[in-house]
Amino acid sequence: MLDLLELLSFGPNGWGDEILQGALLTIELALVTLPVGIAIGLAVAVAKDSRSRALRAVGDLYTTVFRGLPELLTLFIVYYGGQMLLTRLAGYVVEGAHIEVNQFVAGVVALGLVLGAFSSEVLLAAIRAVPKGQKEAASALGLSGWNTFRLVTFPQLWRVALPGLSNNWMVLLKDTSLVSVIAISDLMRQTSIAVGVTKQPFFFYLVACLIYLVFSGLSSFVFTALENRASRGFKRVGGH
Repeated sequence: MLDLLELLSFGPNGWGDEILQGALLTIELALVTLPVGIAIGLAVAVAKDSRSRALRAVGDLYTTVFRGLPELLTLFIVYYGGQMLLTRLAGYVVEGAHIEVNQFVAGVVALGLVLGAFSSEVLLAAIRAVPKGQKEAASALGLSGWNTFRLVTFPQLWRVALPGLSNNWMVLLKDTSLVSVIAISDLMRQTSIAVGVTKQPFFFYLVACLIYLVFSGLSSFVFTALENRASRGFKRVGGH
């Protein structure tokens, strides 16, 4: 047992540095992707709630595509397809130009597109949960559609959306493991390298499992605190 624990030591004789670096990169990737996905999801939700048939069709098409495609396939399309597309476009400007897509950026874009598709459904339900009477009152006061959304709808939808968004965050946290296939040194990639060198698959995958569980536990604590804060006053009213 001591010999196994020594494998997690920091320095040239252990893998603690690499595992910690991978864990930090995993959480960094998830944290950068989260606002990207939520921003996309909010835009799509607003489009799907629009009176415009064209906007609703575009929103429905987006969610159908990115909820239907496997996350790994989306990652490959963004990374390899994006690289080919940018190289082709650059070729029109500079002959023979070659563009390489940064793996981290590709991971953020791919996971953000998927997160946006799932978050849009959560946010759409939250938007529609805001009583129509409030929107009508805002309109009667002379507020524009944008100001009504900004001042009336937006501040209220987060309370309704937080439970669903917390589930999407948990899924995102697990999906970050997919980026190891495009050579990002996240937790899973560093774990796989350690397994290949030490021939201790059970030990290192167990360590990775525990780290993901710690991330999930901390995330649950944070989202529970956010939900309690967002629901202040509502529970007391419901209790009476």
